Amino acid sequence: MSNARHRSPPRKTLLTLVAGLLVLFALFRLSHRASPDSRSAAQPVATDGAALSEHAESATNPNDNPAALDPVANDNVAQLAGKLSERLQRPGVRAHEAVLLFKDATGYNRFLAHAGTAGVIVVGKIEVLHAVRARVRAYDRFAADLVARAGDFGGVSANPFIDMPPPPASSERDNGRLVAVGNNLLATLGVPAKTDTSNWGRGVTIAILDGGAAPDPAFGPRLRYLDIGLGYAGTGTAGQHGTAVASLAAGSAADAPGVAPAATLLSIRVIDTDDHGDVFTVCHGLISAVDAGAQIINLSLGGRITSEVLNRAIAYATARGVVLVAAAGNEGVDRLSWPAADTRVISVGATDANGLQAGFSNSGPQLRLSAPGVGLVTAGMNPARALFSGTSASAPVVAGAIAVILSQSPGLTGAQAVEILQTHATDGGAVGDDPHYGHGTLDLGWALARDDPTRTDTAITSHTYNPETNAIEVGVQNRSARPSATHVLTINLNGRIFTQEIAPIGPGRSTAVVIPLDTATSAGLIELRTQLESSAAGIDAVPVNNTRASLFDLRR
Repeated sequence: MSNARHRSPPRKTLLTLVAGLLVLFALFRLSHRASPDSRSAAQPVATDGAALSEHAESATNPNDNPAALDPVANDNVAQLAGKLSERLQRPGVRAHEAVLLFKDATGYNRFLAHAGTAGVIVVGKIEVLHAVRARVRAYDRFAADLVARAGDFGGVSANPFIDMPPPPASSERDNGRLVAVGNNLLATLGVPAKTDTSNWGRGVTIAILDGGAAPDPAFGPRLRYLDIGLGYAGTGTAGQHGTAVASLAAGSAADAPGVAPAATLLSIRVIDTDDHGDVFTVCHGLISAVDAGAQIINLSLGGRITSEVLNRAIAYATARGVVLVAAAGNEGVDRLSWPAADTRVISVGATDANGLQAGFSNSGPQLRLSAPGVGLVTAGMNPARALFSGTSASAPVVAGAIAVILSQSPGLTGAQAVEILQTHATDGGAVGDDPHYGHGTLDLGWALARDDPTRTDTAITSHTYNPETNAIEVGVQNRSARPSATHVLTINLNGRIFTQEIAPIGPGRSTAVVIPLDTATSAGLIELRTQLESSAAGIDAVPVNNTRASLFDLRR
């Protein structure tokens, strides 16, 4: 603009404008901060290849993502309006939408009272979070209002997508090795045949934040709905996804069994008709589920970026003792999706019927548990039965297991139920906690029998090739309530048979038997079979886990 046509603003006005912009800069920094323990490993995960390519930087820097306004010192309202317009139209966010957070109720209510003059339409509110979802109509007026009222705001961001994970793609790492769970979910979880599960989950409410579960005989009257603006039962892909997730958590039909068949299901649709969810809607669903009395909330959803409003919603739920369970993601990368990447959330990866991690399952140091997620039979639409795979399937299996523990051990908190499942999980992969299996693979049978002093169960849990030592490690775990006896491990390596004695193992502990490989063996196919035998008399509660077979293709 020409100085000949416009007078310079008074010094006081100029100082006010600069101060407002500096405050706004701080707000944008706050609203898009990374979780404090997630800078290196829990980075945003792209939901599709195009988005990852378009925003490659956001995979390495949580503060540089499609939702965030660049933290630059704008020197006028017009420049800020331009930045807002750019950031609120980037791929991966709802176009022209902003999520506004306020420091307190006063600022929140003050904005609502004048929102019509701020260049926006209010399309959603979460009062307890002091959060507003706004559709921008005039960026210049919106930017001017942000500067003028900067002291009211606690954060400003775009509204990123949080979607159903993409269907798992075939992986070279799997190479046909994965075994479908089918209709054998409870057996895969270590539950003995003919166990009476009819009361499992009774008195516990599991909220399913998803595409909207369809009515099915597997649910009966236990399925309730809560409408937060998107309706009830979903249709198409979203409805199928939501119905399958609910079925695995708490289905009761013989041809579609869930884990907690007596639990109450609360379906909250957070996926819109475009098959997208978003951060604000998911947060709205979280708050609504907590306020409706849910003890467990399942989120078989994920996005590649997080925001301060999601941080507030998770804090609201966890402060009230509600357990959040979320899918790790299906991209096969070493980063978890959000909200699974948040350490307050029980993140779940996928394994097959033999407890092997699926190649599509995301990994990361925040991963808490793994659970069956390959080829599970679930309820579907109309009412059909379907095969369902992915970490979307694994998460509700864990949610259902938490409900079982709570119903069978009244008086426990949700956090205590989670701890029981973590300390009584099958030690998958390398011995000890690891980013691929977390604390291990869900073993509900062991968790329920944890107080039985007479129960004996020692198992071969894994065969793992370690390229650093050029050796195969055989994991052995004692799932008894007392120290194990001495065991003998018989090893058949490409037809060569030998044995290894295993000293007693403490309750719940694991050990590794290391099998070094020579150069010739480590350059080809390896067929490994192992069998575990105890030196003590007694009955092993789960004898089927005393043998294991694996095929390794180490050809370069």
